[in-house]
Amino acid sequence: MTVERIRIFDTTLRDGEQSPGCSMNLPEKIALARQLEKLGVDVIEAGFPIASEGDFEAVRAVAREVRGSSICGLARTGAADIDRAHAALEGAAHPRIHTFIATSDIHLKHKLRMSREQVLAEVDRAVRQARGHCDDVEFSAEDATRSDWSFLVQAFDVAVQAGAGTLNVPDTVGYTQPDEYAALIRYLRENVPGSERIIFAVHCHNDLGLAVANSLSAVLAGARQVECTVNGIGERAGNTSMEEVVMAIKTRPDVFKGLDTNIATREIYPSSRLLSSTIGVPVQPNKAIVGDNAFAHEAGIHQDGVLKAAITYEIMTPQSIGRPSNELVLGKHSGRHAFRDRLTELGFELEEEPFQEAFRRFKDLADAKKTIFNEDLEAIVADSVMRTDERFQVDQVTVLSGTFAKPTATVELRVDGNPKKATALGIGPVDAVFKAIAELTDTKSELVRFQVNAVTGGMDALGEVSVTLSEDGRRVIGNGAHSDIIVASAKAYVHALNKLEWHKRHRQVSAPRGI
Repeated sequence: MTVERIRIFDTTLRDGEQSPGCSMNLPEKIALARQLEKLGVDVIEAGFPIASEGDFEAVRAVAREVRGSSICGLARTGAADIDRAHAALEGAAHPRIHTFIATSDIHLKHKLRMSREQVLAEVDRAVRQARGHCDDVEFSAEDATRSDWSFLVQAFDVAVQAGAGTLNVPDTVGYTQPDEYAALIRYLRENVPGSERIIFAVHCHNDLGLAVANSLSAVLAGARQVECTVNGIGERAGNTSMEEVVMAIKTRPDVFKGLDTNIATREIYPSSRLLSSTIGVPVQPNKAIVGDNAFAHEAGIHQDGVLKAAITYEIMTPQSIGRPSNELVLGKHSGRHAFRDRLTELGFELEEEPFQEAFRRFKDLADAKKTIFNEDLEAIVADSVMRTDERFQVDQVTVLSGTFAKPTATVELRVDGNPKKATALGIGPVDAVFKAIAELTDTKSELVRFQVNAVTGGMDALGEVSVTLSEDGRRVIGNGAHSDIIVASAKAYVHALNKLEWHKRHRQVSAPRGI
């Protein structure tokens, strides 16, 4: 039987990064893009080049680094947006320009203040301009599911005639239901002239918890590209979860007859872990496919069934998504070769210098900790190696605290490479550390959230701290890991401050952030 491919368009680096606090720096984006290429995604939407200098540099860097997947840059229909996207994509082996404009009367009246005729003219001009830059052009009708269906046909007809090869039908606000979304896809396929030559794409948000269901319904109705993110991250309630869509199609060939993706499913779990450790946002335990409890069985009747035959309660295996066991993976006598192999299994491909730094930290941890788990290794890489070009670095942290002592912290940081030291009092040891760091960095940010987790079990568990800071309307999340929870807290706070500094250096222009 002929297998028809469902294209996976990953927007983790663009729409996913728009989750509050989930911003990434350039080395982190490149590392994730490499893993997405290894995962087998067809298209990587690397950013919104005109939104900021940081987005532009990220798209350009990913375009030059990744050669297997198509690299996409998002652009509004404005001429400057499209030219900026083209400039960022110049080094790509397979470039795609993705341009969009709203088509719902709600957006036309309240946001664009344009007539339908003006929108159609914008679509024609923008797609022709983008088509002049590259052969692969995608057009999205923002808020398509709240648009008049006949006007959608008009807009898509104009886009096709102007040269678009992919038409995206976004459920921008997570409003639609599976049956009506499938009906819309069928209507468009039947009524847009030349639709047999076009790939229809779907981009769903999860405001009503229906993003995956809507996407799968659209696939059954003829959509052949699903736009999604790793772990389902994204604005508001998130985007369509890549791993859920892929494994639904893979697990139910009886339903999705003759359909499959190019995803290397054994790279799903490493991709999920890499993203989580990079942005410092843990996956909820009961998250489908990649959550810690996804393959856990506590009820006695379930345990009995699984022991007799896994198929009784498992519709897929942990190995099918690349989920390694949580056994001891390495010890203090392990060498560089074994260490590199294990990092590769976890989704990390490190150059020689950062690899040596990670190996050094691994040896230090192995001397202090009896057992080392996969999560420990992820924390080592995320906490030390992935962070480059940072203004602040933690050197030393000393704390005096206890029942009869006023919590006092002395912190030494490197600020722009120069050592600086401060001492502060606090209501607790972490508060004292944060006050000393705030004095050294002169930050005006507000601490919004502080969370502590044990990365692994045991008395010698590596502690992981997540800190959320807010400044000038922007929220960032910093994370740090260390066997000393106070040091981990200092690292997390400084990591968040460095993210704020990065955004100050790459300030965004006024631009809408999604479709």
